[in-house]
Amino acid sequence: MTGRLTGKCAVVTGAGRGIGRACALALAGEQAALVLVDIAAEVAEVPYPMASAAQLEHTARLCRERGASVLTVRADVRREEEAERVVAEAEARFGKVDVLVNNAGIAGPSGRIVHEVGESDWSVMMDTNLNAPWRLIKAVGPGMTRRRAGSIVNIASTAGLVGYRNFAGYVASKHGLIGLTRAAALDYAPYRVRVNAVCPGSVRDTGHGEGRMLAEIGRSIGLDPAEHEEAFITQQPTNALVEAEDVAGAVVWLATDESRSATGSVVTVDGGYSIR
Repeated sequence: MTGRLTGKCAVVTGAGRGIGRACALALAGEQAALVLVDIAAEVAEVPYPMASAAQLEHTARLCRERGASVLTVRADVRREEEAERVVAEAEARFGKVDVLVNNAGIAGPSGRIVHEVGESDWSVMMDTNLNAPWRLIKAVGPGMTRRRAGSIVNIASTAGLVGYRNFAGYVASKHGLIGLTRAAALDYAPYRVRVNAVCPGSVRDTGHGEGRMLAEIGRSIGLDPAEHEEAFITQQPTNALVEAEDVAGAVVWLATDESRSATGSVVTVDGGYSIR
């Protein structure tokens, strides 16, 4: 089925690569107009390269090839004024925001026991994974509540459901994002604005998606880069890693009216990892 989002505008953060790119492509396939957002710059505290402006533009080209109207915005959504600018530019171009996918997130700095986590390490994790989604929800909330319609999808993680050794900041930020999802769902329910979370498990890095999250998590815990996938697979009940497109499929469902009765939900796409 295609065209389920015709006439809708979707904002996707962290759209330069990985899950963000997969979500953008899936939404484009449903004929949504897209606002693709990425910082497209390095963050001093993050120990690996962020997505580039070229990667963001590549995502946009791929979406246009699927027939989508696309606006790209380089923005640091950790900052309130930048989150507000994203929504203002989206509304100026497409008139409204119907769907917000809060995907931008970081996995590091990690790999340390709690008392060895620095203040700046903790702050950048919270600002990126929790505060930025809150700021974007604040920015889209007035328009969505006024129209009595909208879908917000927060990309959390299995780290929002269980603990991981030496990943306290990441785990705390993703648990917080699930809490924000549930609280916002209650706040917005009277306005028919839905808020849900998707919890991916170990998502395979692919060449076409240019993702590197799993590799960076592996690096943080000392795994050999050549063997990190196999190490994660052994933890999967399905004996397979999750594909970014699987996560995107859940996002599309939550974005469409097919999920009109779902709000405050936490959808796991983790190959059974969190039910062990």
